[in-house]
Amino acid sequence: MTSTYTDSSALDLAMLLIRLAIGPMLFAHGYNKVFGAGGLKGTAGWFESLGLKPGWLHARIAAGTEMAVGIAITIGLLTGLSAAGVVGLMVVAMLTDHRGKGYFVFKGGWEYVLFVAFIAVALASAGPGQWSVDNAIGLGLFGVNWAIIAAVLGTGAALLMLATSYRPAKK
Repeated sequence: MTSTYTDSSALDLAMLLIRLAIGPMLFAHGYNKVFGAGGLKGTAGWFESLGLKPGWLHARIAAGTEMAVGIAITIGLLTGLSAAGVVGLMVVAMLTDHRGKGYFVFKGGWEYVLFVAFIAVALASAGPGQWSVDNAIGLGLFGVNWAIIAAVLGTGAALLMLATSYRPAKK
C-alpha cells in the first residue's frame, strides 16, 4: 500500500505549530538571561559556574542566539540556518548544564534539550511551511541536505565553542 500525503494545509499548520512551540520558547529563554531576576550578570555567573569562560561573553552569545533564532524560527526565516543555531544551543546545554545527570529532565538530564534539537533538525528537513517568511521571499533553506547541515553545523559549532571555552572545575 502506497500513501501519498496531499493535504498541504495540514502540513503548513503542523509546521506553524512547531515553529510557535519552539521559537517563542527559545526567545523567552534568551530574554530571561538578559532581563530575568539575575540579568546578564547572574547568567554570566551561572555560566562561569558551569565552566563556560568567560561567563560574561557566553551569557551574551547564548542570550543573543536564543533570541535571534527564536524570532527566526517563529516567523519561519532562514529555517535551515536557524535550526543549526538551535542544535548548537541544545548541544552546549546537553554537554554543560545537563551533563552527567542522566537522561530524564526531571532529574536534570538531557532529555528535553535532545528533543528540542531533534525537532529543529526535523524543521530543517520539512521546512517552515507556506505560512512563513522563507516562503514569502522564496527561500528554500530546508530539505534533507539542510537537516544534515543543521545537525552537523550546530553540533560542530557547539563542540568548537566548548573546545575553546569550556573549563569546568575539577571534581
